Amino acid sequence: MCNCGKKRSDYTQQQYTTATNASTTHAQNIVTVNFQYTGKTALTVTGNITGQRYRFNYPGEVQPVDSRDAASMMAVPVLKKIILKVF
Repeated sequence: MCNCGKKRSDYTQQQYTTATNASTTHAQNIVTVNFQYTGKTALTVTGNITGQRYRFNYPGEVQPVDSRDAASMMAVPVLKKIILKVF
């Protein structure tokens, strides 16, 4: 009797598990940069590298932004890169 279906199923499951673990490890290594919104209403900006959306709901709100998207965020006039001081 052929076991081809079971082998295919085992291989598919193994590939999925490996890919999931790799993306989880990568996500933990992301460096963020803080940006403050200086506009008057709300703003949604999409990062040009990651494609992630960043939503600033009110003036003065600070959001962490993936460092790969930081250059495109600095081109937005109502966003200001800030350094948070921790005491």
